[in-house]
Amino acid sequence: MTYKTEQENFWAGEFGSDYIDRNDSEPLLYSKVAMWAKMLRSANNVKSARELGCNIGLNLVALKRLQPPLSLSGYEINTEAARQASKFNVAEVKQGSILEKIDDGKVDLTFTVGVLIHINPDYLDNVYANLVDGSNRYVLVAEYYNPAPTQIPYRGHNDRLFKRDFAGDLIDNYGLELIDYGFVYKRDNWAPQDDITWFLLEK
Repeated sequence: MTYKTEQENFWAGEFGSDYIDRNDSEPLLYSKVAMWAKMLRSANNVKSARELGCNIGLNLVALKRLQPPLSLSGYEINTEAARQASKFNVAEVKQGSILEKIDDGKVDLTFTVGVLIHINPDYLDNVYANLVDGSNRYVLVAEYYNPAPTQIPYRGHNDRLFKRDFAGDLIDNYGLELIDYGFVYKRDNWAPQDDITWFLLEK
C-alpha cells in the first residue's frame, strides 16, 4: 500500500511489527487499566470509544475491563498488530492509516495514546480532524508533552518522534474545552507509564 509519509511506512513495516513484542505484557496492561481509571474520572456517560492507532489493542482491553458494556473500535496501520488486536474480541479493529478520513460515524470518546508523537507534523490536522469529527463529546490525547514543537531521536531514527502541545492545538484550532489532565511517571511504584501527559477535552 502507498502511504503519504515516511512515518506511516515506518510503522506499517518491520519496525512496527517489532514494536508488537515490546508492548505485549500483563504488567503493561495492568498499568493501562490504572491509567484509564484516572483519565476517565471526569468523563460522564461514555458508552462508546474509538482509538486511533491501537497497536495490539491493550488500551481497548483495559477499557473493556474497566467498563465491560463499552462499545469499542480501533484503527491500526500495521497489519499484524491489527490482527492481534482483533483477536481480543473486545473491539471492531480496522487496518488503515489514521491520516485518511475516517467516516464510521460518531462515538462518545475518541483518543490516542502515544500515537500523535509519531505523526508527521505536516499531517497532524488530518488526525485531529478524525478525532474531533468522530466524537460526540470527548477527545482524549495521552502523549509526550512539550511546550513547543520539537523532534527527538527515536531508537536510532530521526524524524520519527515529535513532541508538542497536542492538547493546545486542539483547544486553539478546534474549540475544545479542557476538562481534566494528568501525568503518569515511568517510575510510579504501582502502575508506571512512559512519562505520559494526558488531556481530556470536550467539544
